[in-house]
Amino acid sequence: MKPTISIEYCPKCGWMLRAAYMAQEILQTFSEEVYAVSLIPSETSGRYTICVNKLVVFDRKSSGRFPEIKELKQLIRDQVSPEKDLGHSDKKQ
Repeated sequence: MKPTISIEYCPKCGWMLRAAYMAQEILQTFSEEVYAVSLIPSETSGRYTICVNKLVVFDRKSSGRFPEIKELKQLIRDQVSPEKDLGHSDKKQ
């Protein structure tokens, strides 16, 4: 079964638009590899966590920042389709 990506965000911090933008980028890049991207308003203030099938791939609190889209695509790719070429968004060798 295809993986589900979840983005848990703090609505009180105003991060819904950021989460929606990242969801759109994920769906555009991984349309054939993922089942869904869900946006989850968090009850915990300051939370911004991105998971692939409940495996945390990025946590704002532990990183101290938000992910760059390029970085996020690489993290998700490594979990859902390691052989996928991300073109200009791929890691520099």
